Amino acid sequence: MGTTGKGFRYPQYSDTPDIPRDLGYLAADVDAYLDAHPGPTGPTGPTGATGPTGATGATGATGTTGVTGATGPTGATGPTGATGPTGATGPTGATGPTGATGATGAGIEVLGSYATLAALQSAHPTGSIGDAYLVNQDLYIWDSVGLEWDNAGTIAGPQGATGATGPTGPTGLTGATGPTGATGPTGATGLTGATGPTGETGPTGPTGATGLTGATGPTGPTGLTGATGPTGPTGPTGPAGTTGATGATGPTGATGPSGSNATSYSNGTNTSNSNKIFYTTGSQPTGTAAGDLWVTY
Repeated sequence: MGTTGKGFRYPQYSDTPDIPRDLGYLAADVDAYLDAHPGPTGPTGPTGATGPTGATGATGATGTTGVTGATGPTGATGPTGATGPTGATGPTGATGPTGATGATGAGIEVLGSYATLAALQSAHPTGSIGDAYLVNQDLYIWDSVGLEWDNAGTIAGPQGATGATGPTGPTGLTGATGPTGATGPTGATGLTGATGPTGETGPTGPTGATGLTGATGPTGPTGLTGATGPTGPTGPTGPAGTTGATGATGPTGATGPSGSNATSYSNGTNTSNSNKIFYTTGSQPTGTAAGDLWVTY
């Protein structure tokens, strides 16, 4: 088991999972801490005149008051339990003498959750005795003496099922086509074919009368066409068009079902100062009193 700076025990990865044991440690450590840091004693009220002792009224039925359940890591926060009905009022007895005002007991009430301790400190720089918030599955309680949020340890139920995937957003617009790359250079001109041979000269006529001019020799054959020069290299590719705008985010998937606890820790366990911790599957416990803690999943 690990221990926080305020003496709160918490399970480590090497410890065997045991929710009732861990919650018992938490209840005992919170009680010990609250015992060591009590609230201030109120002033003594004036003594009233002594009246006749009235008959004892019948005890009203105790209403079941639920506290807000801890938020699961994935599922949506469950609704706050309904306030139990007020017990019937017994008949009013005669006024007795006014007793001295007792010290106010400190209960714990989980008021919400935050992703980080910094977010909790930003939203609530200060708190009141008994204020508590969940931060990433850890329970932070307001320390009225040290004036800070103290980590009371990890409180987490089994993880809820993953919500269904939201529909895919529409495809973004196609980016504009990039400009056409420049034309590559023209290949070199092929070599000129060789000139055909010159035709033979006609024979010279005999001396005397001028003979007829000999016929023009035939034209030599046309030289072969030179080979085509190699193709010039391809011009560089134009720059890519800008990326189209991202499609709108699809709606959030449906909330997964609430996780269920693996062990029922019913009707509480007495701690060192007679407070109790209740661990149930959702129904409100009976027999609660100021300073008790109820954890439900």
